[in-house]
Amino acid sequence: MTSQMEQQLSAPDRVRQALAAAGVVTRIEEFPSSTRTAQEAAATVGTSVGQIVKSLLFLAGGSPVIALVSGVNQLDTQRLAALSGAGIGKANADAVRQATGYSIGGVPPLGFPAPIPTFIDRDLLQYDLVWAAAGTPRHVFPIAPQELVRITGGTVADLKAPTLPSPNVSNARLALKRRSRGPTGPQAGEGEFSG
Repeated sequence: MTSQMEQQLSAPDRVRQALAAAGVVTRIEEFPSSTRTAQEAAATVGTSVGQIVKSLLFLAGGSPVIALVSGVNQLDTQRLAALSGAGIGKANADAVRQATGYSIGGVPPLGFPAPIPTFIDRDLLQYDLVWAAAGTPRHVFPIAPQELVRITGGTVADLKAPTLPSPNVSNARLALKRRSRGPTGPQAGEGEFSG
């Protein structure tokens, strides 16, 4: 439960306090434009979209869980369900605020009223530095991915949704299959392309 003093702190100050309590020395930066989406954040900060940490709150069997996902990835909710051990449902804005104390677009990876199980996209670990929300859609902070894992107590996992082949690749494969079959199917000695 948060104290009356913590409730009076601004959202970025609560994040600053949580970072300090976790032993992290970093700066929280405020920008004049929004950093609500990964693309906006990357453009505003001047970094790649992959280095933006998306904090996504879901309900696993009715209890909140957070997925910290690279900005270039879509979350695989089936993998999140398997990791959390319960069915996954979207959390609405009220549920996000109640569980985290922050609004959508500014949810940081820590500083919640109560601990929330956290799962971290393995793809974030390829970077030296990533940027996470710091309480509002205009505040972010840089952090080393290994520090992010430490301060959240998160489980590192493959969270990226599988990507479908591009239409050009699929069409090329289909054309190869059709050519190998000919009008009556595969000819003697010709293998069928599969892949």
